[in-house]
Amino acid sequence: MESGALAREAAAAAEEKKAANIVVLDLRPVTPIADYFVICSASNVTQARAVADHIEERLDRREVGKRHREGYDTGRWILLDYGDVVVHVFHEHERDYYNLERLWGDAAIVPLPAR
Repeated sequence: MESGALAREAAAAAEEKKAANIVVLDLRPVTPIADYFVICSASNVTQARAVADHIEERLDRREVGKRHREGYDTGRWILLDYGDVVVHVFHEHERDYYNLERLWGDAAIVPLPAR
């Protein structure tokens, strides 16, 4: 699956689990570490895990292999590494604190379809 489509698929899965403030950053012109970041928020640890689980399940059905997962145990910042796409599922407080959108401010925000 092409990295842009993968990022949009992950964002759609997050939206299905009611993740908030979903943003996809296009990192291709900015850094070689990934093509896209998908960033979203959850209001509590249980929801953060549910969002991460749903993204993993949906991408598994598409036979997209995950390289690594971190932060699931604490549920405050769950990182799902799909190589060219890295998904960040934040608890609201951690999202405000780390503010990845500001840190990667040179990256363009990818418009997502209205649902």
